[in-house]
Amino acid sequence: MPSLKRASRADPAPSRWSWRLQRLMLTPAFLFCLRVGVPFMAMFALGTWYLSNPDTRAAITETVAEARAAIEQRPEFMVNLMAIDGGDAELSEAIRTAVPLDFPMSSFDLDPAEIRGRLLELPPIKEVSVRIRPGGVLHVDVTPRVPVAIWRTARGLTLIDDEGAVVAPIAQRSQHPKLPVIAGEGAAEHVDEALQLVAAAAPLGDRLRGLVRMGDRRWDVVLDRSQRILLPTEGAVRALERVIVLEATPSRKVLSRDIARIDMRLHDRPTVRMNATATEEWRRIRQLNSEKELQ
Repeated sequence: MPSLKRASRADPAPSRWSWRLQRLMLTPAFLFCLRVGVPFMAMFALGTWYLSNPDTRAAITETVAEARAAIEQRPEFMVNLMAIDGGDAELSEAIRTAVPLDFPMSSFDLDPAEIRGRLLELPPIKEVSVRIRPGGVLHVDVTPRVPVAIWRTARGLTLIDDEGAVVAPIAQRSQHPKLPVIAGEGAAEHVDEALQLVAAAAPLGDRLRGLVRMGDRRWDVVLDRSQRILLPTEGAVRALERVIVLEATPSRKVLSRDIARIDMRLHDRPTVRMNATATEEWRRIRQLNSEKELQ
């Protein structure tokens, strides 16, 4: 049988590399990179080249700054003055000194939270709110500390409020004659108890000179004529009220006598110490009585 030579045909199947390329082109990630990644990289390279010129960067920065300034300097964004409510003239001046602002200025250049933090550092201010009101007004609403006592320390006299916070130093006691004087270690931390003792000592009137905190544990009530009432650590107000009752009793009048101290630290055994003059007189009388007995 004669051999037949068949004509060779081209294989229609793609090559291995062509098949892999077609498969790659059908991959979603590869298509995304072609549609998005390549244009992005091209634009990024073009922008980097454009911004590599210092003159170009300077021009862009200047344009942005001019546009921002044009917006910030508009009349509706300008602050023209500061209004302070809640403080007297002295406190208002202290606020303006602590926050020196050159008006008019843009509201974008003001930070109310930062201004509030600086004002809270002032001793006379207990609370403050800062906000920009319509009409270009920086409104500062102040709650000042109200002094309730004078704290005497080695550094001088200081006004303190009901929380024991320092309000302001003073030069003389006569500047605030109606405020009680307290002294001693830890006196400012116990100003509430001190005020209760001052209220309990109201019947003594002008005889009260002040309160002294002893060892940061208890109080001494200081009266005129160098008299002192030594109060216990617990129940100090009640102990002082007992002394007030004794003074109000006509037959006793302990504080009107020649005594230096009334010690109330022991509840069941209060003691009295006479002053030097009374002690000498008592000794003299006792000596006379002894001599009479010997005769």
